[in-house]
Amino acid sequence: MSFSVVIDHVSYGWPDGTQVLNGLDAAFPAGRTGLIGANGSGKSTLLKLVAGELTPASGTVSVAGRVGYLPQNLPMRAELTVSDLLGISATRAALHAIESGDVREEHFTTVGDDWDVEERALGALSSLGLDGIGLDRTVATLSGGEAVMTGLAAQFLRRPDVLLLDEPTNNLDLSARRRLHAAVGAWQGVLLVVSHDRALLEQVDQIAELREGSVRVYGGNLSDYERMLEAEQQTAERLVRTAEADVRRQRRELMDARTKLDRRVRYGAKMYANKREPKIIMQARKREAQVSAGKHRIMHTEKLEEARERLSEAEQAVRDDAEIRISLPETEVPAGRMVLSFNLRGRTGMERLEVRGPERIALLGPNGSGKTTLLRAIVEAGAQVPVGYLPQRLDLLDESLSVVGNVRAHAPTASPNQVRARLARFLFRGARAEQPVGTLSGGERFRATLAALLSAEPPPQLLLLDEPTNNLDLASVRQLSQALAAYRGALIVASHDLPFLEGLGITRWLQQDRDSGLTEP
Repeated sequence: MSFSVVIDHVSYGWPDGTQVLNGLDAAFPAGRTGLIGANGSGKSTLLKLVAGELTPASGTVSVAGRVGYLPQNLPMRAELTVSDLLGISATRAALHAIESGDVREEHFTTVGDDWDVEERALGALSSLGLDGIGLDRTVATLSGGEAVMTGLAAQFLRRPDVLLLDEPTNNLDLSARRRLHAAVGAWQGVLLVVSHDRALLEQVDQIAELREGSVRVYGGNLSDYERMLEAEQQTAERLVRTAEADVRRQRRELMDARTKLDRRVRYGAKMYANKREPKIIMQARKREAQVSAGKHRIMHTEKLEEARERLSEAEQAVRDDAEIRISLPETEVPAGRMVLSFNLRGRTGMERLEVRGPERIALLGPNGSGKTTLLRAIVEAGAQVPVGYLPQRLDLLDESLSVVGNVRAHAPTASPNQVRARLARFLFRGARAEQPVGTLSGGERFRATLAALLSAEPPPQLLLLDEPTNNLDLASVRQLSQALAAYRGALIVASHDLPFLEGLGITRWLQQDRDSGLTEP
């Protein structure tokens, strides 16, 4: 198989000495590859190394052809234009100079064969749903989603041999996500995309998982990967059970052998004491018994050690992707109880949003339609029950405090043991609970924020979540779903992640639009 991207024993670390990648070997074949892994595993760093944005401390990166790279955070200086993001400003300026009568050679050199650059640029923008965006429009007037789609259009214009996308669906609304999914599905070149978007990962030809410092490629899309992984884990768990049984058997055999040998030694000592045979014969038998005992002991000990090694190898093959396990009965809201009564603008003027009992409401709408504004307004106005709010930026925690300190700030009457017990259920055990929040990875910060929010006093019986799956890896999204499954209060979730919403047991869908306000689709 020929590979389009080859990573040969690459190491990279941050200036503060933090090692991100250490001797990584990987190879990505032609086609569309989804790169997945836990937050902090080095996925974005790996893309930057392939793109040439970073230089490895050791090892080499080889790429077959020209590289296009769409980072998570595009340069968003206010003075930039759409033309600048597309990378065609110089060509356009030369083209306009020629059209105005300036026929200097340098303009023709700049234009080259790109006489139709503006038409192609507008076509690329239109294919991604950006028909109304002019080439001279400033970045300051673009939404985050429009900027991402403009950046993607720029890559299509450049026609790279290898296209790298880093979390491209973050900040995209549903319609933009669908267009990006379609564009990825139609991409004919080599594609390497870092994403937690399940729908996007269903479009790829293979999944590459970066885990514990190594990359493994699985053929097929995300569903195929999950099926293969489940089969592997079932086999691994079966091997663990077999190895555990073998260890127990070898331990019993060692004990039995020791018992038998001890009996033989005692019998030989008794015979020697009674002097029933000539001394030289008894001494010879004693030596034979000691040698035999030593050989049997060594043999059984070695078998036990071998069984333990097989068990250790089998255990390493079983993933320890820990799950959040919590019970939140204190958040329960009786069916029919009024949770929220809030005035807002609707299709026919001012309307009232009412939430009763443990309803689960999905809040949909395009970027800029006011979903975040609505959630913040509910927080400020208050509700008939305690409210918890999880903002997009996860900025609820004090960076200088430990995880324990932050949870205690939200639950001041809880004892230290109660706080630690709660944190253990959110996978913060022992020294991990003492880490300063400022040192946490993205996934850890999310779990700490969720722990503080759900541990608050009084416990929230209305939970407001604003794009909670943005920037979360697949394991963290699963952990969020587990926590929300245990939550028994009312829930309003603003999200563009349909697979995530469908897994929450949504009872009502609401659409927030700029013009018509809040409606039920």
